[in-house]
Amino acid sequence: MSDPTDLLHLYRRLGFGLSPKQWHQMKNLSLKQGVDQLFKGVRTAAAFEAPRYAQPSRKTFQSMDKTKRKEVQRELRRGVSTLNQTWVRHMISDESSPLLEKMTLFWHGHFACGHKRVDFAAQQLQTLRQHALGNFRDLLVAISKDAAMILYLNNQQNRKSKPNENFARELMELFTLGRGHYSEQDVKEAARAFTGWFTNRFTGVFQWNERQHDPGSKTFMGKTGRWKGEDIIDFILEKKQTARFLTTKIYRYFVNENEVDEVRINRLADLFYRSNYNIGQLMRAIAESAWFYEQKGTKIKSPIEWLVGTSKILQVQYETAQSVILPQRALGQILFQPPNVAGWEGGRAWIDNATLLLRLNFVPYLFRKTELNVELNKQPERNTAGKFNKLPITADPKPLANAFRKPVGEALEQALGTYLLAVPPQKSPSLDRWVQQSRADERVVYQAMRYMSLPEYQLC
Repeated sequence: MSDPTDLLHLYRRLGFGLSPKQWHQMKNLSLKQGVDQLFKGVRTAAAFEAPRYAQPSRKTFQSMDKTKRKEVQRELRRGVSTLNQTWVRHMISDESSPLLEKMTLFWHGHFACGHKRVDFAAQQLQTLRQHALGNFRDLLVAISKDAAMILYLNNQQNRKSKPNENFARELMELFTLGRGHYSEQDVKEAARAFTGWFTNRFTGVFQWNERQHDPGSKTFMGKTGRWKGEDIIDFILEKKQTARFLTTKIYRYFVNENEVDEVRINRLADLFYRSNYNIGQLMRAIAESAWFYEQKGTKIKSPIEWLVGTSKILQVQYETAQSVILPQRALGQILFQPPNVAGWEGGRAWIDNATLLLRLNFVPYLFRKTELNVELNKQPERNTAGKFNKLPITADPKPLANAFRKPVGEALEQALGTYLLAVPPQKSPSLDRWVQQSRADERVVYQAMRYMSLPEYQLC
């Protein structure tokens, strides 16, 4: 019989954990069945419906007065918050594919891009989702032609008379090869190859502007020719260092953020390279490796992993966009608002005194056992801070109570501990008495609250 902690580990790392209903249905599956179901779910998952906003045409926008134009721009920015709320709800839903959502979240951080318009943010999110487990070349070409990325990394200003190197540099340093595996001359020549890659600022449609493209001969990584952007991408992918760089980053994200096993990385990178950069095949190899299940409790949950996982367990409903964004802001990870093009640092950077206090008090707050008094950091773009002590959110503990209604006493403690925690907790006698003194129908909830308010719950 399979170890149930292996199945839970699989779904915590390659998803956001299992809801009580899912765990009740799946806990007797073998690990192989669990892996098969995880990957099969990518094909059968419910579609993601992004909020829509009708951006006025260029002619209509230009005919507006200054006040009306600003209102249109504010509405586009507000829409990003609605998109954030919609995606979080989708990640929480049992009808979604946990693997697809988790891989999309990974690429969202890998191709970190700030968003001020909901239409461009939704367009990029759909691009990431479409290619999240497909071919990396397809993903890289698509993201290189993405409106938000072109504007964020200034390729709209990349013209043959004055090449802009921002995108070319980040393409190699952050997206593919890593620092130290290209020269400054390679950056300059790549920038020339990407001249003329523009976007329509109103529609977000990619535009190839041949008049602004530098057609001259370029020498990139020892190859000389009249290269264009796609050529540069292909030359980068020919380098096995790209497979190694990506594999290492995926290993740190999904396996162990503190220690990298070079033998495993070499094998995975070789597989990834030989598969012509098949992302799904790489992830399946990780999920089917025995060493993957030796990594329990070695990763600190990111704010989004923690928020979505907690919400799945307790069926949390976020009634407004701000109700889901304020916790993200307090915890240090707001979807569609990375700190810079390098994305979120992750690991121990997720935890400090303030963020840990909110994590430990969030679940008791849901059941009105504690209060919140959260100070928010300043937002650089607004130079404002703030605080909150209430959130318009609700939780439904009934599915959790139903899934664990049979065990009692130590059996309940063990069953819930297995389900909720990746590592065994330290004993807390005061909390044990609290649980023991509660009514029988409340013990599941109180025991869960106890576990979810522990430092151990922050690990997966």
